[in-house]
Amino acid sequence: MLPSAAMTRCPHPSRAWFKAVRPALTSAPVLTLVLALAGCATQVPPPATKPASTPAVQTATPTAPGMTPSDAIATPLPIPRPPSEEVRRAFVVETAAKYGLDETYIESVLARAQIRESTVAAMSRPAETKPWRDYRPIFITQQRIDGGRAFLAEHRDQLARVEAQYGVPAEVIVAILGVETMWGANTGKSPVLDALYTLAFNYPRTNLPEKIARENQREAFFRDELAQLLKMGKETGFDVATLQGSYAGAMGWGQFMPSSYRLYSVDGDGDGTRDLFNDLDDVFPSVANYFVKKGGWQRGQPVMVRASYTPGAIPLVDSNGEPIHTLETLAQAGYRPLEPVPAGLTAAPIKLDGETDEYWLTFRNFRAIWSYNNSIRYATAVHQLSQLIAAPAEVVTPVAAPAEPAAGQPGT
Repeated sequence: MLPSAAMTRCPHPSRAWFKAVRPALTSAPVLTLVLALAGCATQVPPPATKPASTPAVQTATPTAPGMTPSDAIATPLPIPRPPSEEVRRAFVVETAAKYGLDETYIESVLARAQIRESTVAAMSRPAETKPWRDYRPIFITQQRIDGGRAFLAEHRDQLARVEAQYGVPAEVIVAILGVETMWGANTGKSPVLDALYTLAFNYPRTNLPEKIARENQREAFFRDELAQLLKMGKETGFDVATLQGSYAGAMGWGQFMPSSYRLYSVDGDGDGTRDLFNDLDDVFPSVANYFVKKGGWQRGQPVMVRASYTPGAIPLVDSNGEPIHTLETLAQAGYRPLEPVPAGLTAAPIKLDGETDEYWLTFRNFRAIWSYNNSIRYATAVHQLSQLIAAPAEVVTPVAAPAEPAAGQPGT
């Protein structure tokens, strides 16, 4: 994808790996693309309110950007409209002051923005609620495994340098890019400026009193992302009105929101530009940098291990998925790892609804993947896909030709 003339300077990588995944791109269900583009590296603000109590064992609840499973729209959507002159002017003044931008520049970009009903409709859909047993096969397919292995082999040297610098395994970076955009093949076709402009002033509402605070918060989030897109344009030199991405405004191979692009993107090749649309020397370290700085990735530590569970003697203090429990505490609560765990690590339990309930202990590196997309299922799928990509391909032993039958025996 070439979102602007400023981005054509970088040669495209060779596409040997692309041939390996072509069947997945041409025959995969539309749902795969929708879910892949729903994930994004985004700065998600904390909820406006927190429930009085939540289970200590985190259960998998995937979300689309800006939504929770209960955010289905209960009434017909109003037609989205441009902001009033007063609201628009207030945004211009606030953005100029907050991000040090010229008001004329802000106005010139906003003049090119359009309100899109399709964006509001996409954001209004209920979040995906498939159980793990149905969710996993969407992302972990043989085509995606083969494509990931081919991509890893093609870019092994680049990825090895990034892994050495940041401590994030190459296969994890490859898995993220495979899940998000099929290694750059599906980065989204929505104008990023239009998506953010629409959601900044027309975030879909349920008209339910108990959701007003959260919906106000989400609209404020997208309004700030719109402001940060304008700042990003000045910092990168991109014409932001030409950038394309997801319906929620996520961009590039790794689907970064503007705030994440500004905070975590890296100029990996030192050419003076952080290009996450075309330059893999920037894409790879940017994903790794996000994991380290946003998610707290720990070099050489595990992501998750399978566990057994029987009701224990003590209840766990809810940690909202943060890995704060010692193995001793987890054992007292009934959770025991089914494989060795490095001494001194703390963890958090999760439960996945597979064919039978699956219990896992998750560590800081799981939380790092989780920070990329607020979904336990998503983080688990990325981890398991990375493991399969890193595993050596199965060696198929040729079937031996049948021995020549002896004279006079059947077959002569």
